[in-house]
Formats: sequence, structure tokens, C-alpha cells
Amino acid sequence: MCGITAIFAYHSSADPVRREELEKITERMRPRGPDAVGTWISPDRRVALGSRRLAIIDLSDDGNQPMFDVEGELAIVFNGEIYNYPELRASLERGGVHFHSRTDTEVLLQLYRRDGEAMLGLLRGMYAFVVWDARRRRMFVARDPYGIKPLYFADDGSVVRFASGVKPLLAGGVVSPARDPAGVAGFFLTGSVPEPFTICRDVRAVEAGTSFHVEDGRGRGDVRRHYSVAEVFRQADRQRVFAGLMKPEIFLRERVEESVEHHLVADVPVGLFLSAGIDSSALATIASRVSRRPVHTFTLAFQEFQGTEDDEAPLAARLARKIAAPHTTRLVTRDEFHADLPRIFDSMDQPTIDGVNTWFVSKAVHEAGMKVAISGLGGDELFGSYPSFRKVPRMVHLARLPGAARAARVISHHPKAAYVGRFGGTYGGAYLLQRGLFLPDELPAIIGADAAQEGLERLHILDLIDSAITPDPG
Repeated sequence: MCGITAIFAYHSSADPVRREELEKITERMRPRGPDAVGTWISPDRRVALGSRRLAIIDLSDDGNQPMFDVEGELAIVFNGEIYNYPELRASLERGGVHFHSRTDTEVLLQLYRRDGEAMLGLLRGMYAFVVWDARRRRMFVARDPYGIKPLYFADDGSVVRFASGVKPLLAGGVVSPARDPAGVAGFFLTGSVPEPFTICRDVRAVEAGTSFHVEDGRGRGDVRRHYSVAEVFRQADRQRVFAGLMKPEIFLRERVEESVEHHLVADVPVGLFLSAGIDSSALATIASRVSRRPVHTFTLAFQEFQGTEDDEAPLAARLARKIAAPHTTRLVTRDEFHADLPRIFDSMDQPTIDGVNTWFVSKAVHEAGMKVAISGLGGDELFGSYPSFRKVPRMVHLARLPGAARAARVISHHPKAAYVGRFGGTYGGAYLLQRGLFLPDELPAIIGADAAQEGLERLHILDLIDSAITPDPG
């Protein structure tokens, strides 16, 4: 987890980049990258790059950023990891490229020189990066398919600023902290702030699976989508005929094992967040088989749950013993929870109902002297494990039946039942009913009538949900 900064004063009337702002933004990301810091400002003071590094691959100073090519024409700041970088590097070397480090960062830089934005189709990994191309006087900005690595920007019409967090952009002292009613509304509807909105009116997220250029004198160009989860599912649906060529459970196991093996690529020890759930237990078992060294597992135990059926620690410890994994059970007490709350909120870049458990298990990993861990987060979403996911298509089908809305109000006493007729007939609306926190009509009482009206009008929450399943994945 690194932190990156980029500033481009692209309009001729813009003031030159101030080093003080660059350093303030970059320093606010120190927790993301405690191993090294680097900043650079171009001779004409129109472009600036900054980096806080968490060293995972090639721990030497050769991996520090911003990183430049030999000719001094290209520079990059990069947060993430490219899992197939050895294969990409070999391909570049066959073409005559010479490398000066063992980093995946330098591979990205050379890929851009060779392929430009077409490079994104070759990458397997999680990433957010900015390339400064002095030859063309433009920036290239890209984010990974699932949006694992964050990247935000603020563009005032003459200067665009990028950072790995919203709070770092505000720390520079130029970007306004004024709240965005659309981001606030989105949080209360979904439990997080839906992208591209943020909690701040002047800050936007670089959306997952997208890229764009920022041109000198012209500003931001059109956003291009290089990956669509819905499109991948649609292609898979069209190829169902091939599914019978291999047993699904065998195919799935091979793909998951391959993914775990890629995620273990690091020049530092890798840990694993282990609960008693299926996702992390499967990952831990696979990692114990494919890793060249023991994978240390970490489990949270809560004082209130000890000795009850809600305590996951005993079962997790049992699994760790079975796979011979070094294991740590980290007890979290009520006093520690309250003591850590200020730091939790400070580290939470934007409002979210998730993250507290991740804070404490990450704290346990840090206490063990480690800085990389695999997590099973996302498995439930990928495989539709939550019952609410399975209820969405059923609700759509039932809500379209004659009299369904009235029947729902009569039969069910759930507060959301009254909204089945209004929302339940579409996948976006049914998803909001099943997975949402509050409903649009409830927001005026929470954030005020004016903020709710503006926020909902700009947010278009159903359109945002629908965009995630467009094109129809089948």
C-alpha cells in the first residue's frame, strides 16, 4: 500500500506548482508508505510527482519513486502490485529493453513506452498510477479493474491534482473540504460513498477499470473503460457451451490456486487474515500448499464473544494447526476499541460502515513485524454468497406480478415492504431494497430536506447501480 501524488498545472494561466503543497499532500500519506518518500517538480514547475513507498518487491533504493526512464522522458508514480510482471519483463527484454531494477514499477514504465495505453490489457494486478510523458506533455492516469487501489483527483479548470486519498488532497490546503450532498446521500443509502462521487464536492474518484489523459493546455480527456465486470460475465455467459469441457469445481480450484500463488509474490513475508469463514479458510489452505515459506495467519477475537458461538477464534486456530501455519489470535477489548476510535476515524479516508475489523487485524499484522496480508474480502460478492444477492432476482420476478406491491404491504411488516412496487421491479431497485441501509424517502430526516433533494438529484443512485450491470451480464 503506497501513496502517490501528481499535480499538473495544465492551463497557461495556472500558477506554478508549489513545493509546499506537494509535500503536504505526500506527507499526509505517510501511513500508506513508511519505507521511503520522494518528490519531483519539473524545471518549468508545471508538473509535480510524489510518492510514499511501502517496499514489497525489490526492497533496494532502486525501487523508490518517482521513477524515471534513462532518457528522462517518462516518469511514474505507482501504487499496487503487478502479479505478472516477470512475464511482462521477459517480453520487454526480448525486445531489447534493459532494466536497472527488479521492480514491477519499472516494468510499467517500459510497457507504457512500448504500448501506450494499450498496456492496460496486459496487466494482471491491482494498481493506480500516473505517468508523466514529457514527449507529449501529458499525463496518463489509470486504475485497476476492480478499483482495489484508490485514486482521487480535484480539477479546478487549470490545475489537476491526484492523490491516493481524499484527505491528502485536502491537506495540500487548496482543495475545498465542502461536503458533497451526493456523496453524503450515497453513504446513507449504501453504507459507502458510491464512485465517482466522494464526500467532498470538489474531489472525484478515478473510476475502477478506467483511464484518461491530461493534456497540456487542454486538461482532462475522455474517460476510457478498459475493463468491465459485467462484460466479462456476459462473455462467460455466451461461452456456456465450453463449461462442460471441465468439471466446474476443478476449473474453479485451479483458478483460485493460480490467483493465490500470484498474490504471494513478494520480497517480504506475506500474512493472511483468517476467520472461521469459507473464503479465508480456503485461501489459507491453498496458500499453505503453494507458498515457498509458511504463511502466518491472523484472527481477531473479541472480549464480548469469548466462550460463545459467535467466537470465530477457536475454529480459526484449529484450521491453522491443521495446515501448520504460524498463527496469532489477537484479542480486542472494549477499552482498546474506544482508545483506537480517533485513529480509526483519522485513517478512514471516507465514511464507510466497514473497516473497523480490518483496522484491528491489520494492527495485529503490523505488531508481528509484517506489512503484507492476503484477505478473503470480496469472495461473498464474487460468488453471491449472501442470501440478499439471491433474493434480488426473486424480488424482481415477484414485483412484476399483478398485485405484488399491495400484497407485500399486507403480508410483510418490514419497513421496506412499502417500496416493493416502486423499486422491486428492476434489478437496480431490488438491489437497493435488499442491500441498502436507508431509502431515498428517509434521507430528509437524516441530512435535511435541501441536502437530500440536491444529493439524490445528482447521485442518481439507481443509474449508478444499473451501470454496474451494463451490459447485461446474462
